Amino acid sequence: MVDTLGVAVVGFGWMGRVHTQAYARVPHHYPGLPLRAELVTVAEDVPGRAEEAAAQFGFASATRDWREVAADPRVQAVSITAPNFLHREIGVAMAEAGKHIWIEKPVGLTAEDARAVADAAAGTGVRSAVGFNYRNAPAVETARALIASGEIGTVTHVRIRLFSDYAAHPQGALTWRYERERGGSGVLGDLASHGADLARFLLGDIASLTADTAIFVPERARPTGATAGHTLATGELGPVENEDYVNCLLRFTSGARGVLEACRVSVGEQNNYGFEVHGTKGAVFWDFRRMGELGISRGTGYQDQPVSTVYVGPGDGEFGAFQPGAANAMGYDDLKVVEAYRFLRSVAEGTSYGATVEDAVHSAVVLDAMSRSAESGSWVEVST
Repeated sequence: MVDTLGVAVVGFGWMGRVHTQAYARVPHHYPGLPLRAELVTVAEDVPGRAEEAAAQFGFASATRDWREVAADPRVQAVSITAPNFLHREIGVAMAEAGKHIWIEKPVGLTAEDARAVADAAAGTGVRSAVGFNYRNAPAVETARALIASGEIGTVTHVRIRLFSDYAAHPQGALTWRYERERGGSGVLGDLASHGADLARFLLGDIASLTADTAIFVPERARPTGATAGHTLATGELGPVENEDYVNCLLRFTSGARGVLEACRVSVGEQNNYGFEVHGTKGAVFWDFRRMGELGISRGTGYQDQPVSTVYVGPGDGEFGAFQPGAANAMGYDDLKVVEAYRFLRSVAEGTSYGATVEDAVHSAVVLDAMSRSAESGSWVEVST
């Protein structure tokens, strides 16, 4: 017998759409899951957008006020895909209302915000999920298992990169993403949050770090109306208040060293995300743009040891729920379906699967340490 879970989506920009589509696809890929999402309501304060979403995706109702979602007894779980500055208030309110939460990273503006949401979830016993989707790639999960098994020896160093051009156009609109009060950090929250999570997911806790940040596009045009995604504008110029770029040296508690670099204004780079992990006996390489492939070097050669391309397939992570054989491509939206499935499974079984708000706290602590280091120019200890 399959039960239903009344879900709501708060914030209906691009990510709200992705969450909604993921809920709808879960039964297609995981027919054995005894819990299915029922789209109850969507909340969005841009006039007309919630109603459009309800008509297109089949929500039973629509509202401009997320507080109505918190008070709605039909809603048992909520996707929070609103801007960063609203994460804490909405996340805490939904958890205190007894609703399970699937919330996008970076979960607020600071580690304090993320902790507040995590404490609220723990205090009420609701389940949580966080949008660290890249860890859901079957190749990433395979890389993690390979590293943990010792196949590449003791890890010596890692390089994690997240380069994008979404903010490279100088006429990109000055949305909330570029304001400290509403967006918090810039590329730290947008991209480096994923990098911090991947670093910990693959190699364990980070002990200390030193970071440098920069703003390369200092002014942008203010939009004259509601925006969605990364739109262009030609209005009055205003200052960009958070960083376009970060580079960071990492020291892990294991003794491994690392480099994490992220940029949102990298002309010529489209979602160039990935990592290179080196060990005493080999290495493993992953590029999001070739999501189903791993470059693996292992053996006893040490010098001139070749790198083989391995295609993940059924048996690796959640690959088998999407494709029947290796080298069939998965995409970004599939990773969010995995995330939705693990969230619903967590609710159904009362046990957490996938990234939770506790993982968001760990990532946020690293981001706060990066900010402090960039301001002081010194090494900073990382402590949760």
